[in-house]
Amino acid sequence: MFEEKLLKKFMRPLLSLQTSVLMLLVTLAGCAQSGTTGARGPTAADDSLSEQTVVLISIDGFRHDYIELHGANNIAKIAEQGVRSDGLIPVYPSKTFPNHLSIVTGQYPSKHGIVDNNFYDTERKQRYKMGDGAKDSSWLTTLPIWNLAEFQGVKAASYFWPESEARINGRTPSYYVNYSTPAPNQQRIDQIIAWLKLPAEARPRFVTGYFSIVDTMGHQFGPESIQVKKSVQYIDKLIGELWLRLQTEVEVPVNLILVSDHGMSDIKAERMIDVGQLPVDSDLFETQNAQTRFMIYANDDTTAAQVDELKAQLEQLTHLGFWIESEATLAELGVTAGPRKPSIVLATQAPVTFTSRPPERRADGGTHGFHSNREMDGLFVAAGPALASGVTLPRFSNIHVYPFMAQLLGLELMSPIDGKADVLAPIVTLTQKNQSQ
Repeated sequence: MFEEKLLKKFMRPLLSLQTSVLMLLVTLAGCAQSGTTGARGPTAADDSLSEQTVVLISIDGFRHDYIELHGANNIAKIAEQGVRSDGLIPVYPSKTFPNHLSIVTGQYPSKHGIVDNNFYDTERKQRYKMGDGAKDSSWLTTLPIWNLAEFQGVKAASYFWPESEARINGRTPSYYVNYSTPAPNQQRIDQIIAWLKLPAEARPRFVTGYFSIVDTMGHQFGPESIQVKKSVQYIDKLIGELWLRLQTEVEVPVNLILVSDHGMSDIKAERMIDVGQLPVDSDLFETQNAQTRFMIYANDDTTAAQVDELKAQLEQLTHLGFWIESEATLAELGVTAGPRKPSIVLATQAPVTFTSRPPERRADGGTHGFHSNREMDGLFVAAGPALASGVTLPRFSNIHVYPFMAQLLGLELMSPIDGKADVLAPIVTLTQKNQSQ
């Protein structure tokens, strides 16, 4: 696999940089606290009079406890200088695309439209697959933060984020890169810095970045594996470099926000449920295997009685390790009626999953997509001139990140959202009056 080869190639030299990067970070933090000007960036006094910039970085699959578990020392140092939560609670389901979209829209999946990584729409009679929005943006029914910024005269840039290439609301960020897994991770850091060094009239004030290697290793080897540890430390070095360069090369006040879409749980091959055992009539139903869930959609001519009959048959098989989600539970999880809501949802809890693979191709590993629990919690760390320092927050839902970023950027919300601005408002130390002076 490409990312594993990349990890092996770069881990050794990057490990040798750990001590020097940490020392530089400590020195810079000391300079900032004492008001000295060892860095090229503006002083704290200048920051209070400046428009704020936000860099949002997603480390896919970075569980809330990986900082200590796997020795992410640079991220730990950034957290000490800023804000860290005990966990970032994913929306349901705890999958990559729904959660990345919820982070940048402040909405539950039923509202922004991307209800799973892969799903079926009974009205369109089509299946969505990850990234399909780039080809057909009508899959998305939302206003992402980069468009909120652009509509209010603030340039945005994205070096990857799920569906950032999609022409949502008729436009994209001013700068974006089409997603490609082999794109070098170092190149992503370099481009973010380059964007932030553009002349003022061309410079973006909102920038996203995305790294997938921690999630890839977690799926293959499980969350407590040496491979995940190495990938965490590899990305940690890059984040340390980014934080250092934001302070020494960029002359505008930048607030760095580190998030992840979900955590990771161990799964076992021996506990996988063969979907071929499920008595679903393909003439009456469409299905989608989402690994942690199995979704069943009634066709137009399928009757309510036939749906009930299938539910009764499935109830007789729950000893395999799944349950049928109730309508009340789905409502509590933010699932609303519509063409993307399955007629029946079968759910599991780790280490149980659904599979269509034959026994000889099944393997232990890791996954996500389960109901919210501590193993599904992601990462939230934020630091910068507009933010409090040395603060630890209780875990909170990722839908609240959107209004927080809008506040930092001085943007007015333009559509209804589920997130609440008051959840993270207390950690913003600059007022709107300060930012507009």
